[in-house]
Amino acid sequence: MKSKIAIAALLTLPLSSQLAFAEEAPVKEKPTITASAELGFLFTTGNTKSGDIKAGLNIKHEEGQWLNLLAFNALAKKLETEDADTGEESFETTDNKWDITGQSNYSLEEGGKNYLYGSLYYEQNRFSGFDYQTSASIGWGRQWWETETSSFFADIGPGIKYDVISYDPHATPVIEEKGESAAIMQAQALYTSKINEYVEFKQYFVVKQALDSDKNSVYKSETSLTTKLIESLQFKFALRVDYDTEVEEGFENTNTETSVTLIYSF
Repeated sequence: MKSKIAIAALLTLPLSSQLAFAEEAPVKEKPTITASAELGFLFTTGNTKSGDIKAGLNIKHEEGQWLNLLAFNALAKKLETEDADTGEESFETTDNKWDITGQSNYSLEEGGKNYLYGSLYYEQNRFSGFDYQTSASIGWGRQWWETETSSFFADIGPGIKYDVISYDPHATPVIEEKGESAAIMQAQALYTSKINEYVEFKQYFVVKQALDSDKNSVYKSETSLTTKLIESLQFKFALRVDYDTEVEEGFENTNTETSVTLIYSF
């Protein structure tokens, strides 16, 4: 009888040691800062015809009731040009567009759905009708729903926008550089859905509606599909549409970007 008890005790030793190790193992905390970088190719239509290289950096910081987001995007363009003497077309490489977006959200209650936000945006785009565009907004937002596979966030608030129109001596009449400010109402929405373990769909939309009818309003949309290749590497296909209601003669209101990029998360 004693020998049977001893054998049973020996057999339970590995199990008991595993349970003890599980109890002692520290719980891995969720990192407060996450980041991702992307690189790929882009094809544009609208004001320019070009084959481009796209790079981006996204940083996310979560701590307590704060959520801070920072996104930077840059384009290295190979622009199609025509020789005035020979009429031959060629591509000229230039760095001519970049933008940065920052937003901070403060949850009104711990783990709650409502939040206050403040956002800033700045863009330089040499080949649009604007030298640069910038805006700022504050307001209220809500996490309307969140499940294991999908989520929807939207926020709205007042703000101000400032556009600087590019100087163009070749236009008829000549376009002088000038700045224009406008009070706006900004609204943003982000829908995310995990189609399966490896594929994720995102739809982002932002409108910056000028309160004066004769001022420029801005609408931006980005639709993307991301596929996980390995744990830290993703493949992303995206379609971006930018629309300005008021542009100078010779420029189009709508510009589109279709991109294919690789994203590395760290």
